[in-house]
Amino acid sequence: MNLNATLFAQFVVFFILAGFTMKFVWPPLMKALDERIQRISNGLAAADRGKEEMQKAHEQVQKDLAAARDEGQKRISDADKRAAMILDDAKKAAAEEAARIIASAKAEAEQQVTRAREELRGQVAALAVKGAEQILKREVNAAAHADLLSQLSVEL
Repeated sequence: MNLNATLFAQFVVFFILAGFTMKFVWPPLMKALDERIQRISNGLAAADRGKEEMQKAHEQVQKDLAAARDEGQKRISDADKRAAMILDDAKKAAAEEAARIIASAKAEAEQQVTRAREELRGQVAALAVKGAEQILKREVNAAAHADLLSQLSVEL
């Protein structure tokens, strides 16, 4: 009986210990485990949200980069067009200036030719008068024969 009593006593102590553990030790232990599970779950959810936000931010950055690249290309294209327009305007202005200079040079050349002709006419008229003087052996009065000399210079 001694063995049965010992077994019975161990059985009673076991149930008392199990009851004490279930009543006083088990609930705080389960509460701590539940809190730990909740914190881990919240951490994993936050990590997933962070990944999603990072992916969205990455996509937004790619869109912004593409938009900036397009804007840069557009500005470069506009600058190229503007440079071409400025170059065309400069070419036109240079061509107009060249035409003006050429026209001025031609007009000046015409004036010089006209002056040279007038000088030559005057010299030819003077030579003609001297020649006539020599031929006639008398002096011809230039003032008296101005009409004749004018007509002669026009013919020359």
